[in-house]
Amino acid sequence: MNKSSKILVILSIIALSGIMINAVQQSSSQPNGVKEGVEKDTHDSYSIKAVKIPENLEFAGEKVPLDKIDIRERIDRELLVNTFWQSNALLWIKRTHKYFPIIEPILKEKGVPDDFKYLAVIESNLMNVTSPAGAKGFWQMLKGAAKENGLEVNSNVDERYHLEKATRAACDYLITSKKRFGSWTLAAAAYHDGRGGISKKLSTQLVSNYYDMLAGQNTQRYVPRIIAAKEILSNPKKYGFEFDQEDLYTMPESSIVKIDTPILNIAQFAKQHNTNYRELKVLNPWLRENVLNNKSRKVYYIKILKK
Repeated sequence: MNKSSKILVILSIIALSGIMINAVQQSSSQPNGVKEGVEKDTHDSYSIKAVKIPENLEFAGEKVPLDKIDIRERIDRELLVNTFWQSNALLWIKRTHKYFPIIEPILKEKGVPDDFKYLAVIESNLMNVTSPAGAKGFWQMLKGAAKENGLEVNSNVDERYHLEKATRAACDYLITSKKRFGSWTLAAAAYHDGRGGISKKLSTQLVSNYYDMLAGQNTQRYVPRIIAAKEILSNPKKYGFEFDQEDLYTMPESSIVKIDTPILNIAQFAKQHNTNYRELKVLNPWLRENVLNNKSRKVYYIKILKK
């Protein structure tokens, strides 16, 4: 071997030694001896846990029969779905702080159990939304049911979007259903499926209890969803939700203007009251156009944002 070949061999040995030393150093720097580039299992950094079902659940003072296997599974499903749909449940928490102080006194005034505030939660997520069937507002009332329970519904004024009035109308519907079926749980089911639908199922199946009744999937899920919303929103930290008081939504302070005449231009009316069209409509979503016709000279109470 000549001198040049010897030098090349020595340099190769030195380079190989450097690579080996570097590999050992990288290996020792990885936790638990895991080499860089090796994929970890998901459970190393994230875990999804089963939700423990409370043993004593009730809705509106009526016990949930968790000893029935299918009922227990239905409750479990809704607790899982709504616990791990974290963004939606956290928005529930934020909105309840804003709207429950309006809903709760009306339920109490009307003699409807406080638990029915959670019905509004699962109906609309506490938003003024419209369903594919045309139900509107926080309480998702159809036009016919709304009118039957005293709400004004037309292209100019739709009181399904008036939270206070719609809450009273929903209470009236629930009270009538409770008188008919003798159960608040069945009254809740009838809010979803209609009184006729519930009556037919009970009669055909020779049962008198929601939990003994076989219904479509949506009606089967309806009351368990309300119960799950109640459980999560009553015990948010138990289900892993962390928040500060300032994270919660609040209702802006407003004053009331009494009106018993038409308003020809709501944008101009808003400007005259030191607000604007958008702010006025946010506080009064039941005003559906830029005018208030009011040919009958009905008394309306319009909220104006305080500056």
